[in-house]
Amino acid sequence: MNQEFPLMRKATAVWLIENTSLTFSQIANFCGLHELEIQGIADGDVANGVIGQSPIFSGQLTVEEIKRCEQDKKSNLKINRSSSISTETSGKKSAKYTPIARRQDKPDGITFIIKYYPELTNNQIKKLIGTTDTMIDSIKNRTHWNMKNIKPRDIVLLGLCSQSQLNEAINIAKSLKEKSEKYEAEILEDLNKKSNKSSPKKENTEN
Repeated sequence: MNQEFPLMRKATAVWLIENTSLTFSQIANFCGLHELEIQGIADGDVANGVIGQSPIFSGQLTVEEIKRCEQDKKSNLKINRSSSISTETSGKKSAKYTPIARRQDKPDGITFIIKYYPELTNNQIKKLIGTTDTMIDSIKNRTHWNMKNIKPRDIVLLGLCSQSQLNEAINIAKSLKEKSEKYEAEILEDLNKKSNKSSPKKENTEN
């Protein structure tokens, strides 16, 4: 049996990226798009100007189904066959979905981390807010297409991660930095010792 895909697949993908914490793989599978294309949409390189269309409003997804897959990253979204594609004819309003993360907030969040927590690695940033190396590097290098409108905003207040997740990442980064500094100090001390041993002693030239 062929897999069913939503109407307006790119517009649906844009909405899911902007309003959920689903993985690129989950969105790609549901929309019938390549995962790299989803990554391009998240980075702002693909589907620029495409307005997101809610699959909840159209009846193709339920709030419960999205939440189920947000909690289990290995699960795939299943299109809602029992609902009508158009909710206008039924006269019923679809359930309101509260966004966990918005795509336009992520550049601000990355800028916040770079400014206040420069010790965090790209991998830590990606894990915290679900972004890509391309996005992080474009902000670090100030080559992002929307750089003039990006400003640092607290990632916890934006809902991109919890305070405990941020604290954990900071503690890990500090621990790694301390270990690295200790290791470098030990190497420098060892080199100095070897240098002192190899230095020739001055001979007494006095008669």
